Amino acid sequence: MLKEKIRQLAGSIQEETIANRRYLHAHPELSYKEVNTAAFIAGKLKDLGIPFEPMANTGLVALLQGGKQGGGQVVALRADIDALPIRELNEVPYKSQHDGVMHACGHDVHTSSLLGTATILSRMKDDFAGTVKFIFQPAEELIPGGASMMIKEGVLENPRPHHVLGQHTMPELPAGKVGFRGGRYMASNDEIFMTVKGKGGHGAMPHLGIDPVVVACHIVIALQQIVSRRVNPLLPSVLSFGKMLANGATNVIPDEVRLEGTFRSLDEKWRREAHAKIKKMAVSIAEGMEATCDIEIHQGYPVLINNEKLTSITRTHAEEFLGTDNVVDLDIWMAAEDFAYYSQQADACFYRLGVRNEARGIVSGLHTATFDADEHALETGAGLMAYLALKTLGN
Repeated sequence: MLKEKIRQLAGSIQEETIANRRYLHAHPELSYKEVNTAAFIAGKLKDLGIPFEPMANTGLVALLQGGKQGGGQVVALRADIDALPIRELNEVPYKSQHDGVMHACGHDVHTSSLLGTATILSRMKDDFAGTVKFIFQPAEELIPGGASMMIKEGVLENPRPHHVLGQHTMPELPAGKVGFRGGRYMASNDEIFMTVKGKGGHGAMPHLGIDPVVVACHIVIALQQIVSRRVNPLLPSVLSFGKMLANGATNVIPDEVRLEGTFRSLDEKWRREAHAKIKKMAVSIAEGMEATCDIEIHQGYPVLINNEKLTSITRTHAEEFLGTDNVVDLDIWMAAEDFAYYSQQADACFYRLGVRNEARGIVSGLHTATFDADEHALETGAGLMAYLALKTLGN
């Protein structure tokens, strides 16, 4: 049976998949700089005899044609390959060798899993019909995102996939389990940059100036009304400011204050409306306090929407492969992902891969300096994606 064959192959290549993951983890590269990573992937694809071509500078796209006749379907499988500017604190043999750069979001797991999937399917190419497109995408972590670049360069053309599948590590979920959610799943992500200008002076004589620190504080507090009073409570939104730079002193009121934050939503219409409200409120408050406010909102990734029908079918296939106890329902996630761009272009399903192992202390969250993954998840990730690809193609 298909399931048993894929499971056997996933198990037989597990050591190689782990070795690939450890190499990638030890040699992380930041967004748009994944030169060595791309070369490593290219070498593995060459060894497998799978033709590929570079795209979006450090990305790659590869095609594997099944040997059976009558397969006109095309499925695309995507993995992101970039790392984060984080200094790793794990003391493991495969610890990052690039100080200040770390695979803290599991992209090494995604990439090595997809290489494992490619290995499995290359050994089964005479057993299936249809075409599998492997997308190794750069720069998921940095706006404008590698997905948009690859789409502009034609990654979803020649041939055009009928479905796009992607997976992402989930440290809250035990290794061996996966999670699905149809419809709206992940939030849009916009970056806010604000400069509040006043008139600085001596801290002991605030009446002679216009204190931009006080104005900025009023703006930050007031803007919380955007998400607490101006949006339907059924539409989750997040507005957070993580950086405020006044650069004065204990007795010096500065001339200006810079603020940086993020706005996230699960509705594109409300997203546009919120941008206008944020700008209007910030500028008006500053003017009312005799200051000025320059504000820019850089639009990031859109809302990620999983196709309901495809996600339901894919979840059923995952239950066939892993068992119903190992497949769970997910809640919405207010993080953002540039996989959302694929979901705008084709029927897409983005699911989560459990990597947690409490017994081994592998419990840290994404984007932390101690994030790690139980490598048993690699066998699940590689095997399941191979199974989903062939079932999606109708095999």
